[in-house]
Amino acid sequence: MYKTPQETTSFFDKFKPLANGFNGCDIVIFPAAIDIPVAVQETAGTRIQIGAQNIFWAHQGAYTGEISAEMMIAAGARWVLVGHSERRHYVCNETDADVLKKAQAAIDAGLTPVICLGERFEEHKAGKANDVLIRQFAGGIAGLTEEQFAKIVIAYEPIWAIGTGQTATPEIASKAHQLIRCEAEKRFGKEASQQVRILYGGSVKPENIEGLMREPEIDGTLVGGASLDPDSFMKIANATRAI
Repeated sequence: MYKTPQETTSFFDKFKPLANGFNGCDIVIFPAAIDIPVAVQETAGTRIQIGAQNIFWAHQGAYTGEISAEMMIAAGARWVLVGHSERRHYVCNETDADVLKKAQAAIDAGLTPVICLGERFEEHKAGKANDVLIRQFAGGIAGLTEEQFAKIVIAYEPIWAIGTGQTATPEIASKAHQLIRCEAEKRFGKEASQQVRILYGGSVKPENIEGLMREPEIDGTLVGGASLDPDSFMKIANATRAI
């Protein structure tokens, strides 16, 4: 929940020159809903893509305060975060069933969902991280069809590393990604599990990006606070591309 429309324009005034000519990986920015039209306008003609932070699963109806996937498409978004840790635990208590319905609605409308999985601090400390990831995959992703699964991106974001300054070591992150890919293979087959992109999110910053991206299981990153500063965000993007 950062930046007004005017501040969004200022961000892209600084970010676009840094990203000019950039290629090698996708850059998607997920601004607050009120900023999406400005972000789409500011990135027209560039390779920068815009996504939404959330959608509701219904096409329309008496759901005051919610925004549908079709509305996000009309505003110019092409991606959407689904099941972000803050919505699962801090804001709305979203369930795995909610995540599945939102992912299905996003795909039906033509949005690419980035489906987030991750364990809490107490679950991590208790050695239950694998159990949590398996449960979240089963409830929030396994219900997709094979065709739908081919259209998603997955993000592993350990909740204990969100906004805390702590980061899962590359080894911890890699093992979590391996587990998620294994669950994908069980449900959707080996080829589909190898094709799906699995991102790491959790206090990603320029200082730790190189170590994370050296792990072959990590296909990219879901960047939080470090993305608010154009220079910081571009350093992460450049490091991701280089590795």
